[in-house]
Amino acid sequence: MKILLIEDEEELSAIVTRGLRKCGYAVDAAYDGEEALDYYNVNEYDVIVLDLNLPRMDGLEVLKNIRQTDKKTKILILSARSAVDDRVQGLDAGANDYLTKPFDFLELEARIRVLSRIAYIQQGNELSCGGLNLNMAAKAVSFQETKLPLTKKEYAILEYMMLHKGQIVGTEQLLNHVWDSDAELFPDTLKYHIHTLKKKLCDAGSHQELIRNVRGMGYKIEEAGE
Repeated sequence: MKILLIEDEEELSAIVTRGLRKCGYAVDAAYDGEEALDYYNVNEYDVIVLDLNLPRMDGLEVLKNIRQTDKKTKILILSARSAVDDRVQGLDAGANDYLTKPFDFLELEARIRVLSRIAYIQQGNELSCGGLNLNMAAKAVSFQETKLPLTKKEYAILEYMMLHKGQIVGTEQLLNHVWDSDAELFPDTLKYHIHTLKKKLCDAGSHQELIRNVRGMGYKIEEAGE
């Protein structure tokens, strides 16, 4: 899952970015409103974490600019503006959630996790497919009773695919949601991670091909017969 963090306090931005990456998220960091829109206009994000007190363009203006054409991207305001009127204004302008500073990182990550699964709320934190189970809160994966020792990138790929179960997910789509925008990737990076995922599933006892290559289009995860 890919996050755009818009925060002008560089030390705080670095701390939050480091924490989110440790949780397995891909993160792009912008330090002012105009830079944030530059990132937004060339990338696709699952969640945007937005400060309001930004140089060059206020956070509310950034929010309104995005919401003119984009009603779907999840936006969480993270701001020192704690008055009720500020929170109401932010939510009315189109934010999905509002967290005031100072904050606990665990709460921030939990709120991001909730926002990321809103479209799948009927499933809660648990996603499943053909004996494969993924817990988004614990970031744990198992097949039947066997835990899968996945790397952070393998987990991120699998989580995104399971959130789009039954759909073809393109290579560029996966790369965009799992890696930072400035990450230097080898041509076969994604193929390698998909291969290791399939091998770990096989080693855990999966006798069906849950993850399929769709020639010329990308990858698909589904149960046999779907």
